[in-house]
Amino acid sequence: MRRWSLAGQMLVLQLLVVAVTATGCAVLALVQAHRLLTDDAGHRATAVAVSVAAAPEVADALDDPDPSARLQPFAERVRLSTGVDFITIMRPDGTRLSHPHRSEIGRRFLGNTGPALRGETFTETYTGTLGPSERAVTPVLSDGRVVALVSAGITVDRISAMLRGQFGWGGFIVALALGLGAAGTWLVTARLRRQTHGLGPVELGRIHEHHDAVLHAVREGLLLVGGDGRLTLCNDAARLLLGLPAGAEGRHVDELGLAELTAAGEERVHLVGERVLAVNSAASRLGRVVTVRDTTELQALTGQLDAERGFAESLRSAAHEAANRLHTVITLVELGRTEEAVALGTAELRAAQELTDRVMGAVREPVLAALLLGKSAEAAER
Repeated sequence: MRRWSLAGQMLVLQLLVVAVTATGCAVLALVQAHRLLTDDAGHRATAVAVSVAAAPEVADALDDPDPSARLQPFAERVRLSTGVDFITIMRPDGTRLSHPHRSEIGRRFLGNTGPALRGETFTETYTGTLGPSERAVTPVLSDGRVVALVSAGITVDRISAMLRGQFGWGGFIVALALGLGAAGTWLVTARLRRQTHGLGPVELGRIHEHHDAVLHAVREGLLLVGGDGRLTLCNDAARLLLGLPAGAEGRHVDELGLAELTAAGEERVHLVGERVLAVNSAASRLGRVVTVRDTTELQALTGQLDAERGFAESLRSAAHEAANRLHTVITLVELGRTEEAVALGTAELRAAQELTDRVMGAVREPVLAALLLGKSAEAAER
């Protein structure tokens, strides 16, 4: 089975990251929303309880033979207008004087009343007759004495219902984030797929290793110079031919003394130490590519070949001239003019020897002397 490309792996990874991030943010937002709703319920219950406890109707009704007859309708009106789930007015011993369910009037209040009996207002989460609720309990004071208690609260089920109303928005935000993240990720991976030609990390690693091996194995020197004039890469051959120090990559060509060598131009010859280098510099998308070839041995062989060719031409000319002289001498002998033949041969031999002695005496370099003699023979032929 074909392995996933690098772009495909990046797509899956980024989608997972976006999904986890969006889900985590949504969960945190819902937790925060639940906390805010709970706090808001506690504050509202406290405000309602304190308002009811401060109402003159409550203190006046406590003196009636049947306080519930006045307190129950009053508590229900306030409950419906404020949106809380219950308002319970009770005596200090916890006997209910009002309740949303009339059957609970006269029964004991389920919850803590200790702090309220000490004149304090507090909130708590407690499970009563209506189920778990966020409630507030506050005292009703008369002449500094606690004559009654008021409890108001909002059930946890109602808080959860309000929170569930936020799920739709949370789900929409998560879906929107996933959609935008998926679209952005797809665009990035499409570009990455085009640039990597759909190759996976293993294939890319092998290509890099192969190119690196070829780069360091090739005998020609290779330099890559960035647009800012800094050396970005040099292989082993270039380091050896140019005598570059370790850590040359990243340094400017002016600092390395390579400004002239890396300048734009066709193939040129540069003398570096005792080496004759052929340098070719070409522009690329990332800067300049410079190739360096060692032509020292080639130059020496070319010079030697030119000298050998000159010597061969000189020998051919001398041989041709000697053949002409020899043919003349033979013809004179055949004609019976022996003395003239001897005189001609002797004169030619004497002239050649004199020329050789004069050249060898004036020029101490044997190769140069031989070259001059060869040119003399070629000139005599022409």
